Amino acid sequence: MASAAKKAAHAGVSSADVESFAEYLKGCRRILALLGAGLSASSGLPTFRGAGGLWRTHDATELATPEAFQADPALVWQFYSFRRHMALKAAPNKAHYALAELSRRNKDFITISQNVDGLSQRALHPSEQLHLLHGSLFNVKCTSFFCRYTRKDDFTDPIAPSLAIPKKSSLVKTDEDQGETGTKQIEESDEEIDISDIGHHLPDIPVKDLPQCPECNGLLRPGVVWFGEPLPSKTLKTVDEWIESDPVDLMLVIGTSSSVYPAAGYTDIARAHGARIAVINMEQSVKTLGENDWFFQGDASVVVPEILKSVIGDI
Repeated sequence: MASAAKKAAHAGVSSADVESFAEYLKGCRRILALLGAGLSASSGLPTFRGAGGLWRTHDATELATPEAFQADPALVWQFYSFRRHMALKAAPNKAHYALAELSRRNKDFITISQNVDGLSQRALHPSEQLHLLHGSLFNVKCTSFFCRYTRKDDFTDPIAPSLAIPKKSSLVKTDEDQGETGTKQIEESDEEIDISDIGHHLPDIPVKDLPQCPECNGLLRPGVVWFGEPLPSKTLKTVDEWIESDPVDLMLVIGTSSSVYPAAGYTDIARAHGARIAVINMEQSVKTLGENDWFFQGDASVVVPEILKSVIGDI
């Protein structure tokens, strides 16, 4: 434990807090975790909105709507294919693996994730204990009214050939002696272009070349919750029933500002059911922490494995 406390102290976390948390954790049975984008920041994954809230010239939030998909499915699919690609270039960090290990060791530990990046799944977090509030970039579902086709954890990249990220090319003049009439040759490069850059033209993709349903040939869409859509009722019901079934010992709030409801409300609900709260974030995200709660400020990929070490060992 001294080693864990020392490492956490180097990350700016009080060793006394680490020790008191670790001691309490050993006696915990029912644990709830709420995950946000800060968990994946340590994996180098860009935030949803990106710099300035734009993807190319588009407001990212305006692309994440049913109306945008209906108006221009090719544009929306290119945006989500880019996000899928970036998520797959990132790797789960030690916090993802630590939470997955805690899940395997404690079947009374459940996780509510606001992330759609698939990193928890790739860290082999048990699916029955991972509840996705906003869906996943790697789930798809059919848009045809009478079709119920869905597919989960499809990590194919690209999901359709038309959505492959283009490679960079350079024009090389092969015969300068011919002046302006000289021939030019395109040399292919393995380096990908940045399709978030407005300097690169997005191809016009026919709807028939976008991801298609294998059952009805309808158009597939990303399996995420768009603005204006309800959160998955089955997921909400499952989490609510778990909380109501018995007292909660501990709630972990990791990498989230806890400002967006209903996710933010789980802290108060868990506290009402007896939970002590531990916040792990770069800045304090829960407005009111009790004297028996903890705030660990720092990089989740460093802090989470250290504070869970008393139960899960080294990751």
